[in-house]
Amino acid sequence: MKTNGSCLCGKVRFVVEGDFEHFFLCHCQRCRKDTGSAHAANLFSTSAMLTWLSGEDEVNTYQVPGSRHVKSFCSHCGSAVPNVQMEGRLTVVPAGSLDDDVSIRPDAHICVASKANWDEELDLIPKLEGMPGN
Repeated sequence: MKTNGSCLCGKVRFVVEGDFEHFFLCHCQRCRKDTGSAHAANLFSTSAMLTWLSGEDEVNTYQVPGSRHVKSFCSHCGSAVPNVQMEGRLTVVPAGSLDDDVSIRPDAHICVASKANWDEELDLIPKLEGMPGN
């Protein structure tokens, strides 16, 4: 399988070749902080190969000191982009960075004990097809 992705400004483009083994929606405080949202949505693979098509030199990576929490992002627009961890044994791809459809469904919501207090019954909130007022 070949999956294309990019950042918001388009300076960083990449392709991931291979299968994703897991897809987790993580609600831990670190993932909420680094996404600014209710959870992070990341795909994981121990066999896929990440190839930068453009902008690899524009990618910055931050690791929370004393932890395994790593985030890579475009230095221009701040969009989350993939990273390779554990000495090359694990590729982590933010699902929202992909331009192609994701072929697997999430495996689980994880770290729900630390989810945001407003992250309850979100399926009951009205759904709009566009921006409010349009």
